[in-house]
Amino acid sequence: MVAALPAITQVRLPPPRAGVSYSRGSAAYEGYRVSTTTMTSGQAIVDGLIRNGVEQIFGIPGAHTYALFDALYERRNEIRFIGTRHEQGAAYLAFGYAKSSGKPAAYTCVPGPGVLNTTAALCTAYGANAPVLCVTSEIPAAEIGQGHGILHELPDQLATLRTVTKWAQRIDQPADAPRLVNEAFNRMLSGRQGPAAIECPWDIMGQSAPVEPLPAATTDTAPLPDPALVAKAAEIIAAAKQPMIMLGSGAMDARAEVAALAELLQAPVTAHRSGRGIIGEHEPCGLNFAAAYEPWQRCDVLIAIGTRMELQYLRWRKFPPNLRTVRIDIDPREMVRRKADVGIVTDARLGTRALVEALRATVGTRPSRAAEFTGYKAAARQKYQTVQPQVGYLDVIRELLPRDGFLVEEICQAGFAARFAFPVYEPRTYVTCGYQDNLGFGFQTALGVKLANPRKPVVSISGDGGFMFGVQELATAVQHGIDVIAIVFNNRSLGNVMRDQERTFKGRHIGDRLQNPDFAALAKSFGAGAYTVDSPEKLRPALASALEAGKPVLIEVQGEPGSDASPWPFIHPWAFE
Repeated sequence: MVAALPAITQVRLPPPRAGVSYSRGSAAYEGYRVSTTTMTSGQAIVDGLIRNGVEQIFGIPGAHTYALFDALYERRNEIRFIGTRHEQGAAYLAFGYAKSSGKPAAYTCVPGPGVLNTTAALCTAYGANAPVLCVTSEIPAAEIGQGHGILHELPDQLATLRTVTKWAQRIDQPADAPRLVNEAFNRMLSGRQGPAAIECPWDIMGQSAPVEPLPAATTDTAPLPDPALVAKAAEIIAAAKQPMIMLGSGAMDARAEVAALAELLQAPVTAHRSGRGIIGEHEPCGLNFAAAYEPWQRCDVLIAIGTRMELQYLRWRKFPPNLRTVRIDIDPREMVRRKADVGIVTDARLGTRALVEALRATVGTRPSRAAEFTGYKAAARQKYQTVQPQVGYLDVIRELLPRDGFLVEEICQAGFAARFAFPVYEPRTYVTCGYQDNLGFGFQTALGVKLANPRKPVVSISGDGGFMFGVQELATAVQHGIDVIAIVFNNRSLGNVMRDQERTFKGRHIGDRLQNPDFAALAKSFGAGAYTVDSPEKLRPALASALEAGKPVLIEVQGEPGSDASPWPFIHPWAFE
């Protein structure tokens, strides 16, 4: 029997008086509104961040943002500033904070080169649907667009920001700041979540004027599921013999609804990266994608919830004959990008709940497939057990990391293997960069994950190449007491590049070998703890000690170039069949 689902309440950022609309001109708004107060733009921005629930902000001060930082100093008991050693680090910390918590996060940087240094993290937030706010400055207002070569000038910074965010806008006067800060939060959190940006010219940032503070932003109400489309989808699903449920990050808050649907249909549930843990892989129906590939080949109806279906279209590529697809997604553009037999534009919780209610009367009680699913898992495990030494190291990490602890993957051999070989039990605990696959994001992102989840352990796995992208943030970790455990796999090479050049380009190697520091000695020079190991057995005591250390720790795992077995037969099985 499928348990009754709890009532759904539309999620929105609560204003000071919950449940009251504060639209401008309404009686409630007029009752709330306060007298205007003189503020600088910087003060108004900081006030808006605090009102919208931002408790920490990451960044590096600079001349263009001095007025903003002075405002942060004034409110330092309400919002914590974490200084990083590179703008990229600040943006990745915000990404990790948002991705692991589901809450909006903010960072600040100077304009021009400062903004450009953060765009890798911004496009990661865009690809991974994370609500990250960039707060930056601009050259003096009268100089924008003039091409005079003012300090940190870009030809069109706002246009640049709009290519990697959902929304970006300029604050032209202090009075505009509360409204535009709220607009940024509304855009980040409404519909498909994603990053936003606000910029304020250098001279306007410190300019004072009467400002009317506003209550926190609200989010737009999700569209209700179309009853006719729900009925059509239910008819297709009820007739399916081998349904499969595919989850993405859009289903993150629909755990109960997805579990009910899976139980009702006795359907396997899988995910590629961002949707992992919504249905834990310890649950009978929760399959990693290596285990799900076998039933996929016989699937007759795919129910895709909050996902781009990257796994099916770009990784598996081979589709079962006569497959029908039902999609639930808040983003209507998804129904054009990957067409489905039925596409329901709505929130994942609302849409999945509607399907469950429509199917209950027709599906009845189906026999358990738990033993079948267990068989798929065991068979897949036997196959990918050959991906060594990565699987051995991942087994140790999973053994020692609590079920609700966080693993932050990377673009490295252990990171690729973790996508299928590291079991995930809870939503948000497997932190990924989404489709960007950008080298170097992991360690820096892990710092933000830890700041958002200070009572839970956070482990970052990186290759030697990727870790060096953000090695300077070891200083940030030590200075601010961010107790992340960084496991760095040092094989003195870019593993994928080496393998591809060997196999595809007949051994014509270029740019694949790396000269590395002594990572343990380097970590100690920053004030972090450090261990060096060369086997899973030696990792176990080192990681156990690191989890109890109460400070940042780096564990260097030494290996030889080319010694890692390829994980790609399990990520791109079509290429190896």
